[in-house]
Amino acid sequence: MKRLLLKVLINAGALFLAVWLLRPHIVMQNDAWYAYIVLGAIFGLVNALIKPVVMFVSCPLVVLSLGLATLLVNTLMFLFAGWFGTVLNIGFTIPQQQFYYAFLGALIVSVVSFILSRILDSSQ
Repeated sequence: MKRLLLKVLINAGALFLAVWLLRPHIVMQNDAWYAYIVLGAIFGLVNALIKPVVMFVSCPLVVLSLGLATLLVNTLMFLFAGWFGTVLNIGFTIPQQQFYYAFLGALIVSVVSFILSRILDSSQ
């Protein structure tokens, strides 16, 4: 349970940093601290439940692109988590539907969550 809570907090921190760095291009519906925590939980669920299915389906594309298609899958999961959060009025939107800001946001979340996981999760 402690490890799950740590993962949610790491996702929330990474999402906060991505939204903060890309502030004019990624707009949060609710900028409260609890919104980031719930969105971090949603992001974790999306990555745990939906991402493996998408990775399996896109496996030939991932192999042909030598793994670069994984960045596309991460971007789609980032957008899906934001969209699902908007259903609960805590998500984020990208106003002009510019895909590269979603790509940058997903890249920031991936890098920050990787670094924070390595620093904070001492059981690995």
